[in-house]
Amino acid sequence: MERHSLPNATAVLILGILSILTCCCYGIGVILAIIALILASKDMKIYKENPEIYTNYANLNIGRILSIIGLVLSALSLLFTIYFSVIMSEEESKEFLENLQVKLEQQQQEQENQE
Repeated sequence: MERHSLPNATAVLILGILSILTCCCYGIGVILAIIALILASKDMKIYKENPEIYTNYANLNIGRILSIIGLVLSALSLLFTIYFSVIMSEEESKEFLENLQVKLEQQQQEQENQE
Protein backbone atom coordinates (compact mmCIF):
# COMPACT_ATOMS: atom_id res chain seq x y z
CA MET A 1 0.00 0.00 0.00
CA GLU A 2 1.36 3.39 -0.99
CA ARG A 3 1.96 5.88 1.82
CA HIS A 4 0.78 9.48 1.47
CA SER A 5 1.56 12.62 3.36
CA LEU A 6 -1.11 14.37 5.37
CA PRO A 7 -2.62 17.22 3.34
CA ASN A 8 -2.11 20.07 5.84
CA ALA A 9 0.88 18.93 7.90
CA THR A 10 3.36 21.33 6.29
CA ALA A 11 0.89 24.22 6.48
CA VAL A 12 0.30 23.53 10.17
CA LEU A 13 4.04 23.48 10.81
CA ILE A 14 4.59 26.78 8.97
CA LEU A 15 1.61 28.45 10.66
CA GLY A 16 2.85 27.24 14.05
CA ILE A 17 6.26 28.78 13.45
CA LEU A 18 4.71 32.03 12.19
CA SER A 19 2.38 32.20 15.20
CA ILE A 20 5.43 32.25 17.48
CA LEU A 21 7.27 34.79 15.32
CA THR A 22 4.26 37.12 15.25
CA CYS A 23 3.22 36.73 18.87
CA CYS A 24 3.92 40.42 19.60
CA CYS A 25 2.01 41.73 16.57
CA TYR A 26 -1.29 42.67 18.22
CA GLY A 27 -3.22 39.44 17.69
CA ILE A 28 -1.84 38.20 14.38
CA GLY A 29 -0.20 35.28 16.17
CA VAL A 30 -3.54 34.32 17.73
CA ILE A 31 -5.20 34.17 14.32
CA LEU A 32 -2.40 32.10 12.79
CA ALA A 33 -2.36 29.71 15.75
CA ILE A 34 -6.12 29.17 15.61
CA ILE A 35 -6.00 28.45 11.88
CA ALA A 36 -3.14 25.99 12.44
CA LEU A 37 -5.01 24.23 15.25
CA ILE A 38 -8.14 23.86 13.11
CA LEU A 39 -6.12 22.40 10.23
CA ALA A 40 -4.27 20.13 12.65
CA SER A 41 -7.49 18.76 14.13
CA LYS A 42 -8.79 17.93 10.63
CA ASP A 43 -5.57 16.10 9.73
CA MET A 44 -5.47 14.28 13.06
CA LYS A 45 -8.96 12.89 12.35
CA ILE A 46 -7.78 11.71 8.93
CA TYR A 47 -4.67 10.14 10.44
CA LYS A 48 -6.58 8.33 13.19
CA GLU A 49 -8.89 6.73 10.64
CA ASN A 50 -6.02 5.03 8.82
CA PRO A 51 -2.59 5.71 10.40
CA GLU A 52 -0.60 3.22 8.33
CA ILE A 53 -0.98 5.11 5.05
CA TYR A 54 0.27 8.53 6.22
CA THR A 55 3.90 9.48 6.68
CA ASN A 56 4.32 12.97 8.13
CA TYR A 57 2.39 12.81 11.38
CA ALA A 58 5.49 14.07 13.24
CA ASN A 59 5.38 17.37 11.32
CA LEU A 60 1.70 17.70 12.13
CA ASN A 61 2.29 17.08 15.82
CA ILE A 62 5.23 19.50 16.00
CA GLY A 63 3.18 22.16 14.19
CA ARG A 64 0.30 21.63 16.61
CA ILE A 65 2.62 22.04 19.61
CA LEU A 66 4.17 25.19 18.11
CA SER A 67 0.68 26.55 17.47
CA ILE A 68 -0.29 26.03 21.10
CA ILE A 69 2.89 27.78 22.23
CA GLY A 70 2.26 30.62 19.76
CA LEU A 71 -1.33 30.93 20.94
CA VAL A 72 -0.27 31.22 24.58
CA LEU A 73 2.50 33.74 23.81
CA SER A 74 0.20 35.80 21.59
CA ALA A 75 -2.57 35.81 24.18
CA LEU A 76 -0.14 36.90 26.90
CA SER A 77 1.25 39.63 24.67
CA LEU A 78 -2.22 40.85 23.80
CA LEU A 79 -3.31 40.85 27.45
CA PHE A 80 -0.11 42.69 28.42
CA THR A 81 -0.78 45.35 25.79
CA ILE A 82 -4.41 45.78 26.84
CA TYR A 83 -3.48 45.87 30.52
CA PHE A 84 -0.93 48.63 30.09
CA SER A 85 -3.12 50.65 27.76
CA VAL A 86 -5.91 50.56 30.36
CA ILE A 87 -3.70 51.08 33.42
CA MET A 88 -1.61 53.83 31.93
CA SER A 89 -3.95 56.79 31.47
CA GLU A 90 -3.20 59.66 29.15
CA GLU A 91 -1.84 61.84 31.96
CA GLU A 92 0.46 59.10 33.21
CA SER A 93 1.78 58.46 29.73
CA LYS A 94 2.46 62.19 29.21
CA GLU A 95 4.23 62.32 32.57
CA PHE A 96 6.27 59.25 31.66
CA LEU A 97 7.32 60.76 28.34
CA GLU A 98 8.22 64.09 29.95
CA ASN A 99 10.38 62.33 32.55
CA LEU A 100 12.04 60.35 29.81
CA GLN A 101 12.76 63.51 27.83
CA VAL A 102 14.26 65.22 30.92
CA LYS A 103 16.51 62.24 31.56
CA LEU A 104 17.68 62.18 27.96
CA GLU A 105 18.48 65.90 28.08
CA GLN A 106 20.42 65.39 31.31
CA GLN A 107 22.45 62.61 29.72
CA GLN A 108 23.21 64.79 26.71
CA GLN A 109 24.38 67.63 28.97
CA GLU A 110 26.59 65.25 30.95
CA GLN A 111 28.16 63.99 27.74
CA GLU A 112 28.79 67.54 26.55
CA ASN A 113 30.36 68.46 29.91
CA GLN A 114 32.68 65.45 29.74
CA GLU A 115 33.98 66.49 26.34
